[in-house]
Amino acid sequence: MKYAFFPGCVSRGGCPELYPAALEVSKRLGIELEEMVGASCTGAGVLQEKNQKLGDTLNARNFALAEKAGLPIMTICSTCQGVMSQAYKRLQDEGPAYLAEINSVLAEEGLEYKGTSEAKHLLWIIVEDVGIEKLRALVVRPLKGLKVAPFYGCYIVRPTKSLDFEEHPERQTSLETVIDALGAEVVDFPGKTRCCGFPILTINERNSVSMVANHTSDAKSLGADAMVTPCPLCHLNLDGYQPKASAMRHTKIDLPILHLPQLVGLAIGLDPKALGLSRHIIPTTRILSKIAVPA
Repeated sequence: MKYAFFPGCVSRGGCPELYPAALEVSKRLGIELEEMVGASCTGAGVLQEKNQKLGDTLNARNFALAEKAGLPIMTICSTCQGVMSQAYKRLQDEGPAYLAEINSVLAEEGLEYKGTSEAKHLLWIIVEDVGIEKLRALVVRPLKGLKVAPFYGCYIVRPTKSLDFEEHPERQTSLETVIDALGAEVVDFPGKTRCCGFPILTINERNSVSMVANHTSDAKSLGADAMVTPCPLCHLNLDGYQPKASAMRHTKIDLPILHLPQLVGLAIGLDPKALGLSRHIIPTTRILSKIAVPA
């Protein structure tokens, strides 16, 4: 399996510990990656609210770069996945005139979008391409006794049409499937498919932090030892703003937030330091001791 790797912005910027974890886990899973040099931000849905055509052009450019390499795209970001999936559907559905207009812009760089490359999140690749049985076979450090709450966030679960849920119904419960395969116990909670609060952070920090408090305290109250998300943006908000959320609720929440590759990496025997687990705002030492792994 070989993919053009689109790490997104946050895993290289706000949470740089997530990038090397994704590389190490991909290598162990037999996923060969060729990083997309010169790729741009997807627009994160924010740009599209102001200028949808510009957003589609940026995504078409990224698709064209992958097509030039003859590869599908792998992303480790739910937000990137959702935005790219929506752009892909529009580029297919809007008709040849729309596509020609976008390609006229890409032609200035010698690029052309043909619609042969799609984006696929690492989560889906694990479930659909690597296979759960192979994942189970790679587990050398079962996460037995660890209770983990799944947190999908927004973009990897809606709109379902853009994300091909009808063709791939397993995507709706893919996080739970992976958690179970790693030996951990799934802690279900109502907020797992709601927004983490990141999109409104800069315009309404109070409400954003309140959303962090709701999700983390709800999961903790149901017995979760940790929360796992496939989205670096969710990781950034739920981990980075949890101290403010605790202060807002006048209680210590203290729920470690793991990005998907970090949880997988723990179970398949990778060093916690190589996974960046020492760089979190909410310490991960408690969950490491629970599975008998030195911090």
